Amino acid sequence: MDGSHASADAPLTIAGRMFSSRLIIGTGKYRSYAENAAALEASGAEMVTVAIRRVNLSDPKQERLVDFIDPKSTTYLPNTAGCFTGEEAVRTLRLAREAGGWTLVKLEVLADQKTLYPDMEETLKAAKLLIAEGFEVMVYCSDDPVYARKLEDIGCVAIMPLGSLIGSGLGVQNPVNIRLIVEQARVPVIVDAGVGTASDAAIAMELGCDGVLMNTAIAEAKDPIRMARAMKHAVIAGREAYLAGRMGKKRYADPSSPLAGLI
Repeated sequence: MDGSHASADAPLTIAGRMFSSRLIIGTGKYRSYAENAAALEASGAEMVTVAIRRVNLSDPKQERLVDFIDPKSTTYLPNTAGCFTGEEAVRTLRLAREAGGWTLVKLEVLADQKTLYPDMEETLKAAKLLIAEGFEVMVYCSDDPVYARKLEDIGCVAIMPLGSLIGSGLGVQNPVNIRLIVEQARVPVIVDAGVGTASDAAIAMELGCDGVLMNTAIAEAKDPIRMARAMKHAVIAGREAYLAGRMGKKRYADPSSPLAGLI
């Protein structure tokens, strides 16, 4: 079937907000806010994560992120990067709501400095508290289908399993679990952490994920703007491949032209 006749894909919808792009990028590790803004434009992303404890949003004596990326046209997603207890994460997001009125937030509670792996027990506790206070919680988690279901059951609006360790660039290390999480989820599933290059983003999307979040893969590329553009196309291509339905894998060759009826 000609691609022009394929049914249109529904937009990514998170907590009632619709996005045409399925790529989310970060605001850390860039050489400047100007470079970050240029990468955002090249990526086509409509949402950026903002580490409330690290990014300058309010001090007019220094460059501010809001002077380069307009929160009126780009959705800011405050996150709790650098928080190692649920209490610390909850306090950080309360401050974010007071500072900018943000209620759509990304929760991450880390277990240790070496792996930055999520502490799932603390994450679950913090998510319950935040949801009770009216936050719409997108949650960074391990690629554990059981915990993913628990987080969805308590009301998280998006499940964000890691592809691999934050900033590692190792790609999706456990596609089986990611696929299990996607199959059971009733809310968007967004691979968060570990993407290193465009093929990693495409793989995540081919597994059926609703989106991909990345920071280091773009910010630490030799040419961040070009990499941002590559990620834009990779996410689109991976989504299209998933919707198209790939051919089955076969053990032996299968000729493109039929052998029957040959002269």
